[in-house]
Amino acid sequence: MGNGDVARIIAAIRGDKAALAGSLAVLFFIVLCLGGALIVPYSAATMPNLSMAMLLPGERGTLLGTDELGRDMLARIIWGGQNSLVIGLTSAVLGALPGVIIGLFAGYYSESPISTAIMRLMDVLLAMPRILLGIIVVTILGPGEFSISLAIGVSTIPSFARITRASTLALRSAVFVEASRAIGNYDRVTLIKHILPNILSPLIVQFTLDAGQAILMASGLSFLGLGPQPPAAEWGLMIAQARVHLFSNPQLVLIPGLCLLFVTLGFNIVGDSLRDAIDPSLGRVSRSIRSAGVVTAR
Repeated sequence: MGNGDVARIIAAIRGDKAALAGSLAVLFFIVLCLGGALIVPYSAATMPNLSMAMLLPGERGTLLGTDELGRDMLARIIWGGQNSLVIGLTSAVLGALPGVIIGLFAGYYSESPISTAIMRLMDVLLAMPRILLGIIVVTILGPGEFSISLAIGVSTIPSFARITRASTLALRSAVFVEASRAIGNYDRVTLIKHILPNILSPLIVQFTLDAGQAILMASGLSFLGLGPQPPAAEWGLMIAQARVHLFSNPQLVLIPGLCLLFVTLGFNIVGDSLRDAIDPSLGRVSRSIRSAGVVTAR
């Protein structure tokens, strides 16, 4: 992935209003949650204050109001968002690292029986619903931030492995790879120095898409009680705790729900834009399919 690829990606994001909006949304929440935590004390998000319970946004100096225990909603959004973002991004990394290693090995040694067996295992994991696989892992390890990050990371490995394997297979017979072998480089040198840098583009796209899905899945598992435990704040956990007040105080559900929506949507839009920038043919195909659907509907 050279400077030309980076420039093309930046130009694609700047030229696509949706991608630019998605990037700004993701950046806003990262700055809000990671930077705001340096200013807003953790106690404001976890310590009850029943005299301030159920304040509406704007009442008594609160920007977003308070929950049923009098905890400031803005503080809980900041600290809850930090947990959601950290869990989502950590799980994407935990899935990407082994997935890329497996894919490189399986693609470079595609004739090996071990490689075939590994990819069949990846197919089995890919066939399982991600949320079910996550529940199984968390049930074994117990609820908590590390458990949920590992659970989502395991469910992410197959997608990275398949993409890496396909890209490695395409480059295995390239001239620069053959030249690396001819001068006597070890296979690991060829893989790390010559093949991996040239397949980073699709991996970055996959990481961006999986990061959004991981944040959504982390909130889903937290909603089920398998993530961070009370009094910790996490967007999915906040929605679960506030659902009993959906009709009387809907802002307790809507605020974390909208935050989760915008972050996930932002990552997905950026990932789609990066994919189109790296491989414009995919963008043309998807636009053609959408256009054909519109014509058919008419």
